[in-house]
Amino acid sequence: MTEVAQRGGRDGVIRCARYVQGKKVDDLPLAGALANCGPGGSDGFVWIECTEPTSADIAAVADEFELPELKAVADAVAEHRRPKVKVHGDVVPVVLSPVHYVDSDEVVEVTELAMFLGPGFVITVAPWGIDALDQVRKEFNEGSGHPEYGVLEVLYRVADRIADGYHVAIEDFWLDVDTVAEQVFDGRDKDRTARIYQLKREVAEFRRAVSASGRTLEQVSEARLRRLSPQAVPDFGGLRDHQRRAADSIESIDRLLSDVLQANAAQIQLRQNEDQRRISAWAAIGLVPTAVAGIYGMNFEHMPELDWQYGYPMVVGGIATICFTLYANFRARDWLGARPGSQTEAARVRRALKIRANRLRRVGRLGSGS
Repeated sequence: MTEVAQRGGRDGVIRCARYVQGKKVDDLPLAGALANCGPGGSDGFVWIECTEPTSADIAAVADEFELPELKAVADAVAEHRRPKVKVHGDVVPVVLSPVHYVDSDEVVEVTELAMFLGPGFVITVAPWGIDALDQVRKEFNEGSGHPEYGVLEVLYRVADRIADGYHVAIEDFWLDVDTVAEQVFDGRDKDRTARIYQLKREVAEFRRAVSASGRTLEQVSEARLRRLSPQAVPDFGGLRDHQRRAADSIESIDRLLSDVLQANAAQIQLRQNEDQRRISAWAAIGLVPTAVAGIYGMNFEHMPELDWQYGYPMVVGGIATICFTLYANFRARDWLGARPGSQTEAARVRRALKIRANRLRRVGRLGSGS
């Protein structure tokens, strides 16, 4: 039975169903759901799924299962804060952080998902619909669960789907990082600093979400899990490895972004140096005729070369010779721009940095196993 409560224009959805032998048996009303909870394992369990719940919804679930902490957790989840959960006894609290990478905006959307696992029941609280929950519920409704795991299989499958989502987001991140790296190294005079910092901020947000989920799974002890499912416990070690690989991939992305940011800053500095050299070179060339014209513009009374027959061509020729000599010297040093077939210092540095970035990208992807 699905109970839908409307409060203030918002829909709060409470799903309550009973599962036996890894398969959905029937829907239940929330009232009296606790009476249908067995000790776990093959005896079955009740799954209460709270999606965008209202305060009244949470109060009803908390009263039914005697979980006063549920109210504070639900408020934190609704406000997109990571809740601090302290529940004693046989109840195991877990808070996971699903993520979704919005490629068009290059932002990470992080959701907080709270789960309470007790003897014969599991309660999930989410601020909106989460794909991982929908997938797992569909699998259980189709009867693909393992009877011996009981409520722990809900935790395992949801956490595994969330970890899969991490790797999907990581691949999207790699594509954007590759794109910005290519833009940095394409030689165009455009500053990419703002976009790189934006990606680094999103990587930091992503890292916090993955680290928080990883710590949660690390803190769930084997002994507490076995109290919920005495017959068998899913391979949470493999799930933790899955999370660690995601964390390693994120670290690789962050290191590459740091290198790209440094390369971008280096190229900006090199371009500025090239501009300054070019301006200085042309200023030096232009200084020669300016200085000569200034001297003869002083109108001194005694300037003997003014009376020479070849005085004017000699002065003009001298100016041209000096200017051409300066031009040839600066051109040979690439101070006036790159000669055909030559590379500027910026181009050489750009090539070296690009080789390093490509190497880091390959090593990061291979090392993380993504």
